[in-house]
Amino acid sequence: MAQQPDVAHILQTAFSFWSSKVLLTAVEFGLFTRLGERRLTGPALGAELELHPRGIYDFFDALVAMGFLERDGDGPGATYRNTATGRVFLDRGSPRYVGGILEMLNARLFRFWQDLPAALRTGQPQNEAKHGQKGMFEELYAELPRLEQFMGAMTGFSRINFEAFAEKFDFAPYKTLCDIGGATGLLSVEVARRHPHMRCTSFDLPQVEPIAKKAIGAAGLSERVGTASGDFFKDPLPRADVITMGMILHDWNLEKKRHLIRSAHQALTPGGALVAIEALIDDGRRSNTFGLLMSLNMLIEFGEAFDFTGADFRGWCGEVGFKRFEVIHLAGASSAGVAYK
Repeated sequence: MAQQPDVAHILQTAFSFWSSKVLLTAVEFGLFTRLGERRLTGPALGAELELHPRGIYDFFDALVAMGFLERDGDGPGATYRNTATGRVFLDRGSPRYVGGILEMLNARLFRFWQDLPAALRTGQPQNEAKHGQKGMFEELYAELPRLEQFMGAMTGFSRINFEAFAEKFDFAPYKTLCDIGGATGLLSVEVARRHPHMRCTSFDLPQVEPIAKKAIGAAGLSERVGTASGDFFKDPLPRADVITMGMILHDWNLEKKRHLIRSAHQALTPGGALVAIEALIDDGRRSNTFGLLMSLNMLIEFGEAFDFTGADFRGWCGEVGFKRFEVIHLAGASSAGVAYK
């Protein structure tokens, strides 16, 4: 008798927003930060988070079952503690905190994804602009402290890929790097930290430059990591042996993607390399689920923006004269598409 299909995957996917909201709420409450290195009973932790008694055990035990908390013992006297992963990535006091992106998912994207059907039918963004409000980035760039806080929160999400890139890419033939849309200068810092012969420049809008200078100075790398400001759609890019774009190309439509690639080709020295760090979709568009979902998120956020495959990147780069290409897997769903001039 033929084996019957299993409905489990359907139900697991359909109900996955339950588990997502539990984790995002725990981050919003600062649960992992509150715990730190401590062990607390359910009532004690619930009191610190100002939770009603009804949901305490269901909430904390769900996080245990999902692998985000540890529990020692059973019953009212049991104590909850952080997992090793939680201490590293979900405690706001950790330098590797990734909760910034989770906070944004909870505050913004969770509700915007409710309008995915409208995005698919209209091709239009479903973010704040749909409701006549200023977009998130327009609000952020208007106020330096808020912009600095946001960019600091996002560093955890980017750090893993930038560290992997700094480790895996062969920098031996090169001396200079310019990171386009460099934000806090994190990519430049990670490269300079591991490769003493490299001099790096973080390029972004003028509002961002003081944030980058502060972060670079805190890393003790101001002598080899500098900053430059400008608009990468209006101004020429700084000349360098390596030009990087971390999660930049997917923010734009095809015309603007091609503009950025062409600008990079013009700014690179002979033999130089353009590196696009993205959740590159696999060429067959069958296996990198996160990359495909990220592309849908770009539809919800920006309309025409989209993620792409390594083959797409190779094709666009070939159009402007790049000669050789490779894809370097970094971490998780992310890779570096590399085009050599």
